[in-house]
Amino acid sequence: MTRPFPDGFLWGAATSAHQTEGNNLNSDWWKLEQDMAGPIQPSGDAVDSYHRYEQDMRLLADAGFNAYRFSIEWARIEPVPGTFSRAELAHYRRMIDTAQRLGLTPVVTLHHFTHPVWLGAHDAWLRDDAVDLFARYVEQACTILDGVEWICTINEPNVLAVNHGALAEVAAGRPYPFNALPDTKIGTVLIEAHRAAAPLVRQATGAKVGWTVANQALVPAPGGEAKHAEVQHIWEDMYLEASRDDDFVGVQSYTSQLVDENGIVPHPERPGNTLMGWAYRPDALAIAVRHTRNVVGDVPIVVTENGIATTDDERRIAYTTTALQGLHAAIDDGIDVRGYLHWSLLDNVEWGRWEPTFGLVAVDRGTFERRAKPSLAWLGSVARANAL
Repeated sequence: MTRPFPDGFLWGAATSAHQTEGNNLNSDWWKLEQDMAGPIQPSGDAVDSYHRYEQDMRLLADAGFNAYRFSIEWARIEPVPGTFSRAELAHYRRMIDTAQRLGLTPVVTLHHFTHPVWLGAHDAWLRDDAVDLFARYVEQACTILDGVEWICTINEPNVLAVNHGALAEVAAGRPYPFNALPDTKIGTVLIEAHRAAAPLVRQATGAKVGWTVANQALVPAPGGEAKHAEVQHIWEDMYLEASRDDDFVGVQSYTSQLVDENGIVPHPERPGNTLMGWAYRPDALAIAVRHTRNVVGDVPIVVTENGIATTDDERRIAYTTTALQGLHAAIDDGIDVRGYLHWSLLDNVEWGRWEPTFGLVAVDRGTFERRAKPSLAWLGSVARANAL
């Protein structure tokens, strides 16, 4: 049975600057990697995509994809406050031009977890001028975004709020709060930053503008319905509600968890868990898309991340097949989904760890040789056919 997707559907893969470029010396994450060397594995050269981006894009284009999501790096563009690098802006413009020349629709993210070290660490988004500083950077970024159709302001603000809230706890001398919820104070500022940036981008570029939300696909356990509603609002609904006036919302989904009367139930330790320790739940994508539609209404959805950390590429294909079947069923039910961008194109550093491999392409960290996995050709064939 052939399952066609809508005409003009975006098929691609995603990366982020810090995870792939290498030597992002002026960012908060680079400093964190140096300060916490040992527990956190350094990104170093990463996979040298700063120099090899055309090779990476060509792998996608040659396999049959029509889109590529990547981020531009605030810390490179504004290495010191108020001083903007024309050379770095030109670099990212060349990336946009290269994608378009290869037939890939660029989906550009303006902030993917990292910012200039001068903005601060745990207190960065709690500065009185944080929103203004972000808007100033966004205005500069817009000078190179002409012709880009899809722009994400901030990647996973809910996870960003978790990370910076946790850093604040550590800075105060308390233990790192594993399994913490997003810090709502930081989250509120991020919503304000998004609402300040989105109209600037829309007016300057004419692009479709939104942001991406890490959807947890949370499910209530019997008796946990009230707690589920509370946790779900803190984790994602306050961010999805902020998307109701956007041109699209990015859904990012990997796994699902129960919520009982005490909160989110940890993933049970099972041999089948992914390299992130998460339960194998390809059905999470459909849960996430359907929940997002319930919150945002008719705002178009783009799946901006979905994938699995595994060394078994056959398992990656099986996971993605089931996820896409669920996505197709959601589209059949009338949900407006415009694209699917797999996480990730490359095996890259996963925020302090190199072991979890999400990529459609393996990378030798010594030589930077790219080796396409069978999943790249398989998903590329789905993209060419625009059908399962």
